[in-house]
Amino acid sequence: MPIDLDAITAIDTHVHVESDGHGHCSLDEELLSASAAYFKAGADRTPDLDAIAGYYRERGLAAVVFTVDAHVATGHPALSSEEIIAAAAKHDDVVIPFASVDPLDGPSAVARLRDLAAAGARGLKLHPSLQAFVPNERAHYPLYEAAAELWLPVVFHTGQTGIGAGLPGGRGIKLRYSDPMLIDDVAADHPALTVVLAHPSVPWQDAAISIATHKANVYIDLSGWSPKYFAPQLVRAVNGLLKHKVLFGSDYPVLTPDRWLADFAALEIKPAVRPLVLKDNAARMLGLAPAGRLRP
Repeated sequence: MPIDLDAITAIDTHVHVESDGHGHCSLDEELLSASAAYFKAGADRTPDLDAIAGYYRERGLAAVVFTVDAHVATGHPALSSEEIIAAAAKHDDVVIPFASVDPLDGPSAVARLRDLAAAGARGLKLHPSLQAFVPNERAHYPLYEAAAELWLPVVFHTGQTGIGAGLPGGRGIKLRYSDPMLIDDVAADHPALTVVLAHPSVPWQDAAISIATHKANVYIDLSGWSPKYFAPQLVRAVNGLLKHKVLFGSDYPVLTPDRWLADFAALEIKPAVRPLVLKDNAARMLGLAPAGRLRP
């Protein structure tokens, strides 16, 4: 059954599926361990989708779920977005599946995105640093054009990443690929595409705020950082210019929604803004609200 917005208290727009339940994980052991150490994550680092659905259902939350397909850059086979979408269909009261394709696959990535959308994907997740691609290179524009045509929001990782953190050379992962200013080009050149800048974009927070303020088709999700560490200018933007453009996201399983929501409750956010961040903005962006998704 579709998500009943009255039955949930919030929509977590950033949840990773890290295991397929058959022993295969989204990252190799070295990268998984480095990420867990960076985030001081708990023991359950790789829940499968069934476990994630139960976890969120118990809390009265909905979750946007995805993996990251970075098989070209990492040499590690990706989790199956097809399996994630199929499993999500069993939990459609709380789970919203996004696809991931590897942009370095070129035209086949575009074709695969179309197939995944037909199978039920509701958006697309990309991680420029992990996938080792430059977002504003014209070679990737057909992928964005397809996403816009299919009405799929695209979530781009931005800023620092815990993947590869603390390893020599960061395992070759280049942070500059996730500079939000590269994604500003994408948003400008594809005005019908809904873009989500994932995470407080350290060290480019001011750039992300400027982009989301300037472009109607750009949102920011607040995942990957406890709200108690949000920069003052981000809190001001949430309370003001960006109150309709920011989204609750945890980055589960490395950061739990329990911790994120507790720390957000302690943040000085205007009472009228809290429900926008926790549910209403995401419901509109995802097309779950009665009025449907608003065009930019």
